[in-house]
Amino acid sequence: MNLILWLVFGAIAGWAASAIMGSREGLLMDIVLGVVGAVLGGWIMSMFGSAGVTGFNLYSFIVAIIGAVVLIAIVRAIRGGRNHRIV
Repeated sequence: MNLILWLVFGAIAGWAASAIMGSREGLLMDIVLGVVGAVLGGWIMSMFGSAGVTGFNLYSFIVAIIGAVVLIAIVRAIRGGRNHRIV
């Protein structure tokens, strides 16, 4: 059950990041973006001396969105374009 909650959390965070960045990746990629974004966001926040993802709360949701937005920006910079799909 916990895994399902994390996937839902990741999907919502990934969807929000995709909406912010103006990309349309689909449900599976939104889940991946959200979960990987949560890890990346946690790492970024730890570099600034703050806590990373701490559970199912608003702070963790914002951290996951920040990480997913950074991830989308990195992939776009590597791929060299705005409208390229991540996969």
